[in-house]
Amino acid sequence: MARPGGRSARVQEAVHAAVRDLEAEQGRAKLTVPAIAARAGVTPSTIYRRWGDLHELLSDVAVERLRPEEPPSDHGALRADLTAWARHFLDEMASPPGRAYVRDALLGDPDGSNAGQCSAYAAGQVETILARALDRGETAPPVEKVMDLVVAPMMYRILFRPDPLTAEYADHLVETALTAPDESA
Repeated sequence: MARPGGRSARVQEAVHAAVRDLEAEQGRAKLTVPAIAARAGVTPSTIYRRWGDLHELLSDVAVERLRPEEPPSDHGALRADLTAWARHFLDEMASPPGRAYVRDALLGDPDGSNAGQCSAYAAGQVETILARALDRGETAPPVEKVMDLVVAPMMYRILFRPDPLTAEYADHLVETALTAPDESA
């Protein structure tokens, strides 16, 4: 039986911490595998074996940073819960660090697994909100409808439109998701 965590988990945590610390101290342009390895107390070959290259390492760190730290807030009603979550999601993802993490997650992701993990994080948060609404007896749209009408447009604009995004934009997307008719396949 494998030990929970073990050496692999310790190496991952040390390397991730080294990336975060060095980026904060020196900026991302100065990040190198040898510098990260030295800070983490591992050899560069350990990083290359596990992550392949700097882009894949930064992608792994970004996915970890994009993981929600807590469940979405419960405000007592679907519209309030989803609006608060959408505003928070937009604020986090559209911030300069959020945009950098999203780009990193995609850049070092040759098989799409990191993008899939980030999508699963958002879908999990939406599922929690919708399940609460159903438990309260409210009508809730399907998860994929919220992903398509709230999350997808936000991510498109974050990735491809440099314009600032507002809370009102998030509110509009939520309203659309809650009022648009469900499409049958």
